[in-house]
Amino acid sequence: MVSMTIDDLAALSPLIAIALASLVVMLAIAFYRDRLLALLCSLGGIAMAFIMLPMAARRAPRLITPLLILDQYALFYLGLLFIAGFVIALLAYGYLGKIEGQPEEFYLALLLATAGGAALVMSNHFASFFLGLELLSVSLYVLIAYPSESARSVEAGIKYLILAAASAAFLLFGMALIYAELGTMDFARIGAAMASAVRPELLLIGQAMIFVGVGFKLAVAPFHVWAPDVYEGAPAPVTAFVATVSKGAVFALLVRYFANLGSEYFHLFFPALAVIAIASMFVGNLLALAQNNVKRILAYSSIAHFGYLLVAFLAGGSSGVTAAAFYLVAYIINNLIAFGVVTVLSDRREADEMEDYRGLFWRRPGLATIFLAALLSLGGIPLTAGFMGKFYVLMAGVGSALWLLSIALVVNTMISFYYYLRVAFIMFRDAPEGAAASVAPPSLSFMGAGALAVLTLLMMWIGVYPGPLVHSIRSMVAGLIP
Repeated sequence: MVSMTIDDLAALSPLIAIALASLVVMLAIAFYRDRLLALLCSLGGIAMAFIMLPMAARRAPRLITPLLILDQYALFYLGLLFIAGFVIALLAYGYLGKIEGQPEEFYLALLLATAGGAALVMSNHFASFFLGLELLSVSLYVLIAYPSESARSVEAGIKYLILAAASAAFLLFGMALIYAELGTMDFARIGAAMASAVRPELLLIGQAMIFVGVGFKLAVAPFHVWAPDVYEGAPAPVTAFVATVSKGAVFALLVRYFANLGSEYFHLFFPALAVIAIASMFVGNLLALAQNNVKRILAYSSIAHFGYLLVAFLAGGSSGVTAAAFYLVAYIINNLIAFGVVTVLSDRREADEMEDYRGLFWRRPGLATIFLAALLSLGGIPLTAGFMGKFYVLMAGVGSALWLLSIALVVNTMISFYYYLRVAFIMFRDAPEGAAASVAPPSLSFMGAGALAVLTLLMMWIGVYPGPLVHSIRSMVAGLIP
């Protein structure tokens, strides 16, 4: 039996803070329903978890039971997920005020999903891997189908439920095969025992099935079919959560898991992963060209972006992991801004059609400028975080002589400019006749507006002066890959 020490509890304090916050919100809902109270409890819990990170860092690196590990890598991604969750909670407040029903449970599910993501980035064992993933997934079932009065949201929730259950089956069966062969579920021990496997074919099948499960969560081709429908049907703040916190946590876990397997074993999967990366880039960008729904455009864009991330992942080594982490930070910031604008514009219905953005600059110049900055960063225009992210990924790919992948990245970046600039062009066209009178400025809390402004400034700052972030990421990567 493993006993917990005070240092273990201190190292777990960020995760404990999120769990306690969800409990507080649940009790608050039971005794007094108030949307503002639920928001303040949620923001307080996430902020407390973030504040706990320096205290936890003093105990790092630390193995907390065989299940969880706290190191610089986990601390970096915990901070990133908490910031994203905080922003999404802020943006959701104004959005939930425009829909019918009781919105307080939204914040409970949001906190539980954030706790699941936090558990994933700290996972060092198949048990914590699966528990964290299921906590995240079950919470997303609720969030995607929220509110239940929306037929489109319920349909998206059912689609995600069915496909997530199928992917979980692949994941569990893959874990079972690896455990049957090696007798361990600890990541480090799995990596150490690979060379002595009696039936390596079982390990290959098991690892492939695990990547199928992870590939679904990342929505890389050919496991991407759920993404456009779910992105379109889910409420805008939830779509932002799926695109950032959910995918970011899963990708962080994937990097840690394969870092423990070692480079020799990793090369066995290289051809298949390279095909998936190229397919994701082309499928995402080419299908985005034909879309007239902004959320579907961003969904296909997300598929392509994780194809770019796989280039850095396949480059391997410290340069590849550094590039992937930098790109993921830029991707999360860009998508928080983009979906934040969609959230702000949504008023009793999702503002996701192209016509909703026609003439936006003449109606809401500030909001249109923020959205334009996010689109340009997603495309990789210089002086933005997105440009620096693609630069580092391209340098990692070239440095590892991944010429085909690097060329595919450049070609697909050029393709993506068309649909990003198409949305931008719509915003600067004349608004439809009578639109100025019929479209009232949506209500937006001061905190939500401030969050979008701060994120936009951060995106530009990282694009102009990436040094501090790169230094922080390199310090984090040093502990993961010596």
